[in-house]
Amino acid sequence: MGRAFEFRKERKFKRWNQMSKVFTRLGKEIVMAVKAGGPDPSNNTKLKTVIQNAKGASMPKDRIEAAIARASNKDEKDYEEVVYEGYGPHGIAVIVETSTDNINRTVANVRHYFSKAGGSLGTTGSVSFMFEHKAVFRFLKADYDLEELELELIDFGLEDIDENEGEIFVYTAFEDFGNMQKALEDKGVEVISAEMQRFPMSTTELTSEQEADINKMIERIEEDDDVNHVYHNMS
Repeated sequence: MGRAFEFRKERKFKRWNQMSKVFTRLGKEIVMAVKAGGPDPSNNTKLKTVIQNAKGASMPKDRIEAAIARASNKDEKDYEEVVYEGYGPHGIAVIVETSTDNINRTVANVRHYFSKAGGSLGTTGSVSFMFEHKAVFRFLKADYDLEELELELIDFGLEDIDENEGEIFVYTAFEDFGNMQKALEDKGVEVISAEMQRFPMSTTELTSEQEADINKMIERIEEDDDVNHVYHNMS
């Protein structure tokens, strides 16, 4: 019983830690959206989207409101979105998306993670050409028919549509984000999340030992508070 309890406790703490990190990232995104377009989501599309994503991630309402209030304070830190590119061990391409109030700290940390794993941080554009930047909308399947939705949304930039575990995922090109967002709103679809993601155009197969090397590096990077997302082309 003792070992089982410790295992459950460890899993629970890990889940709480992951949720805390997601809430921290969303809090930063709220701050940046408010500073860029004001605190009223009805007049700030970016803020409206971030709040929608925060609710979809079960972020408490009081934390959302607190982030908006903080952003309205002139003394609140300014965050900047910075993307880093490079190669991890075994030639795996890696992209790290961050939001930071101290670029010097962030770039030093990211470079350390790469070099410690035997990889190298590259220049802008060194690996991003290997990835497609797409918008991904997620919502409950409810009574929607995938074939009907595909026909209705194709004129708004739909590239792919998929269903998984009772949820529908709609994919569009980066530049069609706004068109698809409006199309779904006009249809009355309650979107759970709307995010930009990067997908590798080709992947590289590794041995289990090599995969462990990459995963160890990625986990280390993802633990950094400045890091939002990590993408790679490992299959």
